[in-house]
Amino acid sequence: QVQLVESGGGLVQAGDSLRLSCAASRRTFSRDAMGWFRQAPGKEREFVATISWSSGSTYYANSVKGRFTISRDNAKNTVYLQMNSLKPEDTAVYYCAAGPSISYSSLTYTYWGQGTQVTVSS
Repeated sequence: QVQLVESGGGLVQAGDSLRLSCAASRRTFSRDAMGWFRQAPGKEREFVATISWSSGSTYYANSVKGRFTISRDNAKNTVYLQMNSLKPEDTAVYYCAAGPSISYSSLTYTYWGQGTQVTVSS
């Protein structure tokens, strides 16, 4: 069983930054594509960012492009989401996910973390 544990969420003001971390228990983490998704109250889960196993490819939702950066450290089995210039509309529960290939679709990912709350006040 693969475990993904997110951390780093919190309450911040608009314009602030946060860095989310997702630690994986999987020994083969370095072979997994990783993604970040988010879900706001009353809304469907949406794609945020994804990164290939080698970090050679990254993709972002248009709503976060230029503000968020996804990265990974395979030696630490950890993926990060650096979030800058946060906006109130970024408020959501953020989830990390692991899967066999880089994708915008949540259906591609096999394992999910429990989520971490990010709240951005105006």
